Amino acid sequence: MLNQKSILITGGTGSFGHTFVPMTLKKYNPKRLVIYSRDEMKQWEMAKLYKDDERVRFFIGDVRDKDRLARALSGIDYVVHAAATKIVPTAEYNPFECVKTNVIGAMNLIDTCIDKGIKRVVALSTDKASSPVNLYGATKLASDKLFVAGNSYAGGQDTRFAVVRYGNVMGSRGSVIPFFMSIRDKGTLPITDPRMTRFMISLEQGVELVWHAFEDMVGGEIYVKKIPSMKVTDLASVIAPEAKQDVVGIRPGEKLHEQMIGAEDSFYTYEYPEHFKILPAIHNWDQDGLRIKDGKRVPEGFSYTSDNNQEWMSSDDLRTWIEINREKIGSI
Repeated sequence: MLNQKSILITGGTGSFGHTFVPMTLKKYNPKRLVIYSRDEMKQWEMAKLYKDDERVRFFIGDVRDKDRLARALSGIDYVVHAAATKIVPTAEYNPFECVKTNVIGAMNLIDTCIDKGIKRVVALSTDKASSPVNLYGATKLASDKLFVAGNSYAGGQDTRFAVVRYGNVMGSRGSVIPFFMSIRDKGTLPITDPRMTRFMISLEQGVELVWHAFEDMVGGEIYVKKIPSMKVTDLASVIAPEAKQDVVGIRPGEKLHEQMIGAEDSFYTYEYPEHFKILPAIHNWDQDGLRIKDGKRVPEGFSYTSDNNQEWMSSDDLRTWIEINREKIGSI
């Protein structure tokens, strides 16, 4: 699907972009892969990795800037929307800035993609958008709703929008694994709550979910990858088995367990071998056979949370993953 196509990724110098770009260049042969982001230094550093690949282009710009988006999207076929203000405390202290990027930026992208006749757009979401308890999650829920509704907003245009949602990305910058690894020599690891659980997904799995969305989407779907859970205490024991675990309490805006599908969505959610799909509640699209395909509707009241998960990551699995990925943990 992506062979000889022009692809743009917003926020492309982040963790997701650093994995999406090489994987997509290897699996497909895109005509152009445009990295759109606002941090010139990150672009400068990333450009060094692709200095000999003419397919990879870099475009300084902000999703808040509609005119710049219009210029960047000229001639583009597919868009991955990864740009976001996503650090929870940062969003709480800078709420206006978070809304400008996550909500207004989404509106700008949707409008411009329709105007430019982009074929398909996949937006990255987060577990925090399901029953949000913090501003970041609330803005991402609003963003998800905007991308879903964008399919009817497009009118007669062929532009189609979908969303992919996943939880804690293993080893990404600012996540718990590199944080624990950076302080394990101190002999104490802070644990917010010994009952806490988290979903565990690799960036590679996130990229594959985006590819699947491009292939499968009709428009308005939210794709949720089936991934394992792990208790934070078990994760800490793998990284620093000799360290003391100091319970410090849950921080403001933090959940005890991650949630990717709430009970309210169960009426519109279908299950597949490797993922779930939340269909739009508008226009009876949740009853559309083209969107449902071979999915099976989940039971009423179903929820997908990190504590009620059927699949759990073992300590040995995590040790193996860390050993394989040790050099890149926390670097992207």
